[in-house]
Amino acid sequence: MMKRKEISQECFRGILKLAIGASMFAAMAFNSHLNAQQIAATPTGKGTPKYVFLFIGDGMSYPQIQSSAYYIGKDAAGIVDVVKKSENPSDSPYGKNLSFMNFPVAGSAQTYDATSFAPDSASTATSILTGQKTHSSSINVDITKKKKFRTIAEQLRDQKNWKIGIISTVNLNHATPAAAYAHQASRKSNYPIGLELVASNFDYFAGGALMEPQDKNNDKESIYSLAQKAGYKVCFTQKDAAALKNGDKALVVAEKLADADSMNYAQDAEKGEWTLRDYVKKGIEVLDNKKGFFMEIEGGKIDWACHANDARSSIADTLALSDAVEEAIDFYNKHPKETLIIVTADHETGGLTIGFAGTDYNLFFDTLKNQKISYAKFDSDYVANYKKNNTSFDAVMKDITAQFGLKVPGSEGTSKDGGLVLTDYEYSRIKEAYEKTMSGDKKLDQREYELYGTYEPLTVTVTHILNNKSGIGFTSYSHTGLPVPVFALGAGQNEFAGYYDNTDIYNKMAALTKVVKD
Repeated sequence: MMKRKEISQECFRGILKLAIGASMFAAMAFNSHLNAQQIAATPTGKGTPKYVFLFIGDGMSYPQIQSSAYYIGKDAAGIVDVVKKSENPSDSPYGKNLSFMNFPVAGSAQTYDATSFAPDSASTATSILTGQKTHSSSINVDITKKKKFRTIAEQLRDQKNWKIGIISTVNLNHATPAAAYAHQASRKSNYPIGLELVASNFDYFAGGALMEPQDKNNDKESIYSLAQKAGYKVCFTQKDAAALKNGDKALVVAEKLADADSMNYAQDAEKGEWTLRDYVKKGIEVLDNKKGFFMEIEGGKIDWACHANDARSSIADTLALSDAVEEAIDFYNKHPKETLIIVTADHETGGLTIGFAGTDYNLFFDTLKNQKISYAKFDSDYVANYKKNNTSFDAVMKDITAQFGLKVPGSEGTSKDGGLVLTDYEYSRIKEAYEKTMSGDKKLDQREYELYGTYEPLTVTVTHILNNKSGIGFTSYSHTGLPVPVFALGAGQNEFAGYYDNTDIYNKMAALTKVVKD
C-alpha cells in the first residue's frame, strides 16, 4: 500500500494558485488520494483494446462523486486533514481524488430515454450497451417491445470470442446487469431475465442474489439449478468463490446478503466480507485470457442510497466503486496498450445538492462521519424492533444519537456550523416522524410524501437532518435528468472526451473493438 503523500502548507498554496481558472476536476487532480494503485505510466491512448472494463455507478453523477471527494478530503471547518492526520484550521478545505478522477480523459453524457428526461436504469443501460434509445423499464427492446437489440457484450462474445463478466452489488437480474444479456419489455420479468442469464453463456457473474429465481407459479426449475446444468459453478460462500480458477464458468452470490437480497452497503460490511473490489479481482483472475474479455461492473447501491436520500451511504458505495476501479488500474498497468477502463453512470438519483439553505456557503462533511450504519440497516435492526416492542421516543433518541450522532436539544455542543445538537424544530420533526412510523399508517398526503417519500418516516427524517447539518440536500426520491461523467483510461481513451449522448458510449466501444453492429 502506498502511503499518502504529505503536502506542505506552502506547496498546497502554490498548487491552489496553479489551479486558478482550471476546471473542477483538473484542479482536484493535484490532490490525488489514491492510496493503493497509481497509474504506472503516462497514458497515451494508443493501442487497440482487448480488455475492456465498463464501470457503471448507478445513480452516480457529478454530485455523488464530488461529495465523496470532499468527504475523504479536509472538511470546510478545518477540523480533519486526512493527509496530515492533524488539525490546522488555517489551511483551506480541499477534496481528495477518487481513483478514476485521475484518468486522463473525461467527458459528459446526456441520459434521457424515449420516455423522459429523467430516465430509469433499464433504458439508460440499454443505451450504454446497445447504442439505442428505448422506453423506461424496457431492456434491450425498441419502443414497440418487439425488436431486440444486441449488446456490446453479446457481440464481443460472438464476434471476438471474448470472455464476459458481469458484476453488481445489487441483484444479478436487476436492470443494469441484465442490460448486458437480457431482452425484455419489462425489467420486472425477473424469472425470464434469469433464463436469459443462463442462456447468455457469459463466463462470470457475481454479486447480489437473483430476484425470483423460482417462477412465480413455483412450477418451473430454479435458475440456480438451470445454471448448474449449463456448466456454471454456483457459489454461495466466499470460500467457494475464492476457490474459482482461471477458465471456470461461475455464478457467484454474495455470502452475506442485505436488503432485497443485495450485497451489503459498503459501510455496513463486516470485517472480512467481500466488497465490490474483491469480486472484480476474482473476475479478472477467472476471465484473463489472450483473446480478450469485457467486464461490466455496477455499483448499484449508490442509486438505492440516493433514492432514500442517505448521503453517507451514497458516499460509502461511491468510494467502494473507486476501490474496485483500482483493481482494473492494476490490470491496466500490466497491459497498458490493450486495456480500456471506462467509468460512467446511467443517470443521477435523488437530485443530490452540495449546499443547503441552512448552512449558507458552508459545508461540514465531517458531520456525516457520525453516521455508523445505512438507512436500510437502521430500518431492519432498529425500526422493526421499535414497532414490535412499541419503543418509547426517548429510547429511540438514544439509538439515533449512537448511530447518527444527533443529540437532543440542550445537550453539550452546538446546533450550528455542523453541530450535532438538534434544534427544537429538528427535534419536533424527528418526533413527528417517529409517531408516523409507529402508527403503521402507510397513507401519505402531499406534504408527508415530500417529507418521507416511500421510506420509513423516522429513518429518512434522521438522514435528512444529518445531511442538512452537513450542507447537503436532496430534491427527489427518484431519478433526475442530470448528465453523467464519463472517465476513460487506456487504449482508445481519447474517444471519450467531449459532450455527447449516452448511446455514443456504445458507439465508441464498438468502433474501438471493431465489432459489427447487428
